Amino acid sequence: MTDNEYKQLSKKEFAKAAKVYETDKGGVYKMCRKDYPDVLAELEKEPFTDLLDCGCGPAPMLTLLHEKYPDKHYTGIDLTPEMIEVAKSKNMEGVDLIVGDCEELPFADESFDVVICCQSFHHYPNVRNFFSSVHRVLRPGGRLILRDMTAKTAPMMWFFNHVELPVVNLSGHGDVHVYSVAEVRELCRGSGLTLEAGEKRGFFRLHCVARK
Repeated sequence: MTDNEYKQLSKKEFAKAAKVYETDKGGVYKMCRKDYPDVLAELEKEPFTDLLDCGCGPAPMLTLLHEKYPDKHYTGIDLTPEMIEVAKSKNMEGVDLIVGDCEELPFADESFDVVICCQSFHHYPNVRNFFSSVHRVLRPGGRLILRDMTAKTAPMMWFFNHVELPVVNLSGHGDVHVYSVAEVRELCRGSGLTLEAGEKRGFFRLHCVARK
């Protein structure tokens, strides 16, 4: 598939999911909730003022953060207009929500202390563009907190990328690639970020923290 075809599949998938994403009818999307405690734990390690959530969906993570740290400024970006519509309906003060492409972040240089990305990264066809964009919008010393799917072994990773994802995409998903820690480390190097933490955690989770 072309890059645009992947993105169109993702938009169609999440347009359908927008209204049920945070409900008990969310299906597989309910598993995303398992990422929130780990992201929150990383954020609590250092002070921050401005945070960007890439692939924010209907803003479940931003909702939690806004309740816990209401004095911060938050921005959410998502490719799917329907997701942003649901997020905006929450009327959270101090939270900016826009429709946009995470591979080409439409923000000024050095705008954020933290960029988070949870279960969105594997939908990006041009991940090098994403990392370069993140590096540009982060302030010096700022962090990228990345959570996504991964596999515990090389054979399992091969199965995910060459069998499972192509089959899932036939049913209307826009999944591009599942990454290893080593691949994320190389992407960080190529963009000027430094990977400070990279590990495989429970529930087939990739947990990475990179710094500018």
